[in-house]
Amino acid sequence: MTLMRRALTIGLPLLFLASCASTGSEQQAHYGAKPEEKHPLKAVEISKIKPELRRTEVAYPTSYPAGTIVVDTPARRLYYVLGDGKAMRYGVGVGRQGLALRGAAYVGRKAEWPTWTPTPNMIRRDPQKNGKYAGGMAGGPTNPLGARAMYLYRGGNDTMFRIHGTNQPWSIGQAMSSGCVRMMNHDVIDLYERVKPGTQVVVIQEAKV
Repeated sequence: MTLMRRALTIGLPLLFLASCASTGSEQQAHYGAKPEEKHPLKAVEISKIKPELRRTEVAYPTSYPAGTIVVDTPARRLYYVLGDGKAMRYGVGVGRQGLALRGAAYVGRKAEWPTWTPTPNMIRRDPQKNGKYAGGMAGGPTNPLGARAMYLYRGGNDTMFRIHGTNQPWSIGQAMSSGCVRMMNHDVIDLYERVKPGTQVVVIQEAKV
């Protein structure tokens, strides 16, 4: 069985460089100003985003159905499966080793400019920094969850992992979060508009071979 056939059979997608990839002008438009937001966002200079981390449509043969979110942790990429062998690819920041979700989950709920509340583990790890926000930090430009958050659940229970925006865009492509998947604010807004509660999420932790 070929490597491609194995990947399609077990549902671990392979990425091929795509002729359908977004053009530079399309990518620039993805990161324009958003004055209509509750907390307006400025345009992002696309030159400051590595090409491989920019939102773009790519070829993505996979057995996962359209509408599935696939987080490729080792590659620091998130794919929203579009169907017909395509996906929208986003660069993401992921959790430090030992602090990341793996396997299947689903979007239990969504929020715009969400309140951030550190978990008990986060407070224990850094009480001086996080303890003062035990009651929650209101949404806004300085909030760690950024412009949007999608809360990941299993069996009706909150896993405490989120896909969310960030006020630290330089962290995209890095493994440094407390376990959540972080995206550029412009990108998380785009994903948020595509996703509904109940959307399936698959988090891959092992590098493809």
